[in-house]
Amino acid sequence: MNVWISFYLISFSCFRYLVVYLSYLDYEENRTTQDNQIAKGDLALRIFETMTQDVEMKEQQVAVVAPSNSTSSTTSVLQHLKEIAGLIETGAYAREVRRILRAIRLTIALRRKLKASVISSFLSFALAPGSEAHSRLSSYLPKEDQNDMEVDATTSATQATVKHSSELEIYCYLLVLIFLIDQKKHSEAKACSSASIARLKNLNRRTVDVLASRLYFYYSLSYELTGDLSEIRGNLLALHRVATLRHDELGQETLLNLLLRNYLHYNLYDQAEKLRSKAPRFEAHSNQQFCRYLFYLGKIRTIQLEYTDAKEALLQAARKAPVAALGFRVQCNKWAVIVRLLLGEIPERTVFMQKGMEKALRPYFELTNAVRIGDLELFKTVAEKFSTTFSSDRTNNLIVRLRHNVIRTGLRNISISYSRISLSDVAKKLRLDSPNPVADAESIVSKAIRDGAIDATLDHANGWMVSKETGDIYSTNEPQQAFNSRIAFCLNMHNEAVRALRFPPNSHKEKESAEKRRERQQQEQELAKHIAEEDDDDF
Repeated sequence: MNVWISFYLISFSCFRYLVVYLSYLDYEENRTTQDNQIAKGDLALRIFETMTQDVEMKEQQVAVVAPSNSTSSTTSVLQHLKEIAGLIETGAYAREVRRILRAIRLTIALRRKLKASVISSFLSFALAPGSEAHSRLSSYLPKEDQNDMEVDATTSATQATVKHSSELEIYCYLLVLIFLIDQKKHSEAKACSSASIARLKNLNRRTVDVLASRLYFYYSLSYELTGDLSEIRGNLLALHRVATLRHDELGQETLLNLLLRNYLHYNLYDQAEKLRSKAPRFEAHSNQQFCRYLFYLGKIRTIQLEYTDAKEALLQAARKAPVAALGFRVQCNKWAVIVRLLLGEIPERTVFMQKGMEKALRPYFELTNAVRIGDLELFKTVAEKFSTTFSSDRTNNLIVRLRHNVIRTGLRNISISYSRISLSDVAKKLRLDSPNPVADAESIVSKAIRDGAIDATLDHANGWMVSKETGDIYSTNEPQQAFNSRIAFCLNMHNEAVRALRFPPNSHKEKESAEKRRERQQQEQELAKHIAEEDDDDF
């Protein structure tokens, strides 16, 4: 009993001390809060006084800061170009092509900010003043304004001329050529590209190959813009032969695509196929070049009536193309729609509703609708309505081929709808406008039965077409073939993704240091950024 009394007394004492301690904490917290509020009021007063002083100072400095904003952007672009030049020099000295590739990606990001004064200052920095390359490239640039000349004078006053390498000289040619094409000075770009190709013929270095492939592309583009594409066909063939002898695979890729484009521009499909079949084959080095090759291959296969191979090549090109290359993907989808219609397939509606393609694919959507219905009159109306669009896309001849598919689709719908129908009614439903429509309908039906397009028989005595009953499609091998094609497509995509993986050289022999790891991560981040913003001018 005494033990329990002692326990209760001790518990009561502890509870009383706890209440006193909590009251003390509340008092201290209230006092601290009041002190903080007082301090915050003083701080707000000081900030207000400082802001009024800053406003007065900024009003006085506006007149001084405004003129410097006009030259800051120019100076920053010039500084970026100097950093790119240092990157090219480092890549040329260490024989690392990846650094030069990185320099090209950085240049593409800067091309919209280039000005004549900036390029002139960069030429004075990268090339020896008074040299042949400096004088030639400076002559292609337009004359600067007075303000640009003042900026050029201020920036070149602190420059130190460096001893340029061959890679840096070729880069200067590329930079000037890109600027001239963007400024739509096509005659100057044509002269500059010819001079750059003449300079390239005297160089045989693997670090120049990346820059050379870009120069080949803009060389062909400058002549195409002036309408003189046929003039450089011999030069392109000679350059392709030299690139093959030097084992320049990236140059071979680029030049092969340029030659195919040259032949297809003048509808020389047989010569293009002969060149493609005899050109050396190797693993693709550039995704852009591989997409172009697939597109040209699809066009050649379409003209040669090999629609299955053409469909595969065109869809793969559209799938592999970068998101920024909208014009290229639109062209791939236009040709792919025509090829699928020629194969007897009807493209899904989602193909025509892709982002940014609705307006461009509208004529082909209406054409697909006419083929799907099998209405020959509607097909003629659509073909006449969008004849200019089809002519500019060079798909007019393919659309003429679709007339037979429209008739066959209409005949298939008739055979499904009617178990027996006269040939005169078939001619009326197909809207055949020939002098003897019944005879034409009879020949069309007999050819469709022979080709297996419809499952029917022809009664010549009574002039009837008798359709057979449709069986269960799941009792045939057609579902198995569909699954097999989809599985093969997925496996092919997986194999291509594995082959596209890139690894640093000798990664299995030496361990990566911390500095190299940071540099590699920085390059990967820049690569991911610039690939997303890559200009679709290459397409």
